[in-house]
Amino acid sequence: MKLTENWKLRDFNVGEVRDLEVASPEFIDYFWMTTTVPDDIHTTLREKGIIEDPFFGHQDQKCRWVEEKVWWYRTIFSYDSDPQPGEKMELLFEGLDTYATVYLNGVELGSTDNMFISHSFDVTRELNQGKNTLAVKFDPIHVHAGDKVQYYWSGYSKKRIWTRKAQSHFGWDWGPRLVCAGIWKEVHLIKRRHAHLDHVFARTTSIQDQVGIVDVDLCAHAFDRECSYTACVELLEGTERVAKAYVSLDRASGITVDGAITARTLHHSVTLRVIDPKLWWTHDLGTPFLYQLRVTLFADGEPIDTYEQRFGIRKIELMQLDEEGRHAFTFVLNGVKVFAKGANWIPIDSFIATVPDSRYTHLLQMAKAANMNMIRAWGGGIYERDIFFDECDRLGILIWQDFMFACALYPDYNRNFMNNVHREIEQVVKRLRSRTSLALWCGNNENDWLYEALSSSGEITHPFYGEKIYHELMPAVLEQLDPTRTFWPSSPFGGNDHNSRDVGDTHNWQVWHGNNEPRQFGEPQTQDYSVEGISFKRFKSDFTKFASEFGLHAASNRYTLAKNMPDNQFYWDSDEMKYRNKDVHYPKGIMLMEGYTGIPKDIYEYIQFSMLTQAEGLRYGIEHYRRNKPDTSGALFWQFNDCWPGTSWSVIDYYGLPKASYHYARKFFAPVLLCVDHDPNGQLQLWAVNDRREIYEDEAELTIYRMDGTIVYQRAFDVTVEANGKMNFANLPEAEVLQQHSPREVVAVLRSKKQVTEEYVLYLRDYKDMDYQEAHIQISVDEVKGHIRLISDRVARMVMIELDAPWVIMDDNFFDLIPGEEKTVHVHHAAAGELPWETLRVTAMNDASIQKLRTEGDVLI
Repeated sequence: MKLTENWKLRDFNVGEVRDLEVASPEFIDYFWMTTTVPDDIHTTLREKGIIEDPFFGHQDQKCRWVEEKVWWYRTIFSYDSDPQPGEKMELLFEGLDTYATVYLNGVELGSTDNMFISHSFDVTRELNQGKNTLAVKFDPIHVHAGDKVQYYWSGYSKKRIWTRKAQSHFGWDWGPRLVCAGIWKEVHLIKRRHAHLDHVFARTTSIQDQVGIVDVDLCAHAFDRECSYTACVELLEGTERVAKAYVSLDRASGITVDGAITARTLHHSVTLRVIDPKLWWTHDLGTPFLYQLRVTLFADGEPIDTYEQRFGIRKIELMQLDEEGRHAFTFVLNGVKVFAKGANWIPIDSFIATVPDSRYTHLLQMAKAANMNMIRAWGGGIYERDIFFDECDRLGILIWQDFMFACALYPDYNRNFMNNVHREIEQVVKRLRSRTSLALWCGNNENDWLYEALSSSGEITHPFYGEKIYHELMPAVLEQLDPTRTFWPSSPFGGNDHNSRDVGDTHNWQVWHGNNEPRQFGEPQTQDYSVEGISFKRFKSDFTKFASEFGLHAASNRYTLAKNMPDNQFYWDSDEMKYRNKDVHYPKGIMLMEGYTGIPKDIYEYIQFSMLTQAEGLRYGIEHYRRNKPDTSGALFWQFNDCWPGTSWSVIDYYGLPKASYHYARKFFAPVLLCVDHDPNGQLQLWAVNDRREIYEDEAELTIYRMDGTIVYQRAFDVTVEANGKMNFANLPEAEVLQQHSPREVVAVLRSKKQVTEEYVLYLRDYKDMDYQEAHIQISVDEVKGHIRLISDRVARMVMIELDAPWVIMDDNFFDLIPGEEKTVHVHHAAAGELPWETLRVTAMNDASIQKLRTEGDVLI
């Protein structure tokens, strides 16, 4: 029974009312706000008009009062079934954010202090026949953490380190401070009969000789000691059973009260043999095939509980030494080395409780469409809901899973805090360890690295608080509960400097933050805040084993920005535009553009220039990392998505609208990559990188065009690249391909003649140094089919197609048009909604119509 409807909500000042009075069934709540759960308080307040949209302008600051109040939820529900012998009633809260006290019919059931875990209460005696009153009180953070020690290092907020909730709620360098509270996940009233399954752990232990071995551990809690318990474990392919086992559960341990056993924990393990198993692969290497795992618990032969989970047969390992004994950081899937291509994932909304599952499905489908095979679930947000893991399992995307500790020291000396963390880790591991897509557990985000670096510079003088969590508690829990996966203590981690390029994974913040790398333990972390010091050209000196963070800013799309700013602030460098950017050292984005595009003159150039700089910067770095395989074995850029409509490192903005870099990613993450490594006046080095399990054979053609489409050079090359390999198949002097032309007036295009992969477009100089001609783009639109056809008379740089609506999907955008070559773009709405074709805009950075509008001082509409 889900308890989702008929909830009421109200705030009080701290100490204003007596708790038992408000929790009483007799308390009058007629004039409270109505709401539903899951819920966070800000969402209900906005729906009722009590607060304005926190994302518009500076209005997030106007709702800071919300986090200072005590909030109460109340609901009345009916229950008409009398518990029978051998039955218990359980009240289950999947998530309470955060300091909550639960009451049923005026009886205090207990208190909670962790957003990340579920909380259950035995209410067999407290439940009434007929009407029941359920009340939940949420205290403000300061009541519980306000008097805690807050003098040691923690980014963004000192109070957050004591509170087990999403750390980014307190603000981060990509999102606002919006400290949520509420019943953020579902509430259930559950009838238990005799016993129930507590957890199931399924894993592939062997794949050899055409047989897959799947071991399944079962754990059940039994409160009826008179019954005999058995279980049936099945693995199904559709309706066909491929493996099955019946087991009798051991009565291994019990809870004794006054000499009587009141509950028992039942354990058993079974082994399933699957003949000719269909393996689970990432989508770029094969089919992510999933079986259905079903476990049925019986009491005296009667089914009383069932567990079902989609399950893939696969082996995943992290290779840390290669065949020659050198340091490596390579994921190996079913014996195949994987180059991890993907991004970092943050919470998809500041108000996560009411986000529909469909948004997760859509975003992860976009990740797959961009050829990403790994997502890092970053450690300052949340342990994602089931739909996230369901979709990654289904789509064939691996997950790097951080535990939720980020950029701070945590009080591992406090027993209560550590007990809370221990419960969290155990519950999270039990919940997620059977997930096929889960590849790695990671202890924290940047804590080890930043502690050592800031200690070396004298900014931190305290012990490494939190170290016991990542280096003692987590390894011990995982050794017991999930020994099948690698545990990585922190990210980055390894070597003489936890951000060493020689061992482990790295966060490359040379680019954007200007960090001077490499450094060693004991040396202070220094920065070079200059155009050259933060340039994306510095990626080329990074020969890391695995790049798990790196990125550049870009503006959100115009629709997203305009929707959330006053009209009189919609201009370049306005206060509101600055407020969209939560990063420190605001001018870094300007400096990056200064080095590549030049400084923008207005908001339209800012959107274009920032997007182009981000896209070209990510391409520059990721192509370098891919050419360095297998020494470099992964590139997960920062960041995939946004939690609000701001300016950040994301490649998809808050309304699901891709930036230029998203469409670039589909090309630079393609399983087969054709690319050119070139520095001004240097050779054009032509490369093919093949991440597939099959050999790549093709004819690659390099063409050099003038801006009017005239061909000045063309040459074809036979290319054969072994499976999971790379090849530098040609090196051409710049002077040879230019044929007496200036590098400022040509563009290079490298194509697969067999159309195995995307065509590759390269300009031989930075955008600001090119000589473009004004392009006239002709378009035709078929609104019924959702097709836009385009052709240009000149090279058109970064053609941008816009429609004023959220969640608009295009199979390509932000592309370059070669004169005379027709391009068709397919457009649809993610939710099958109508598209506002009347708002269609097609522009390019050198589009003649844009140049004319700017010359005359008009506003582009």
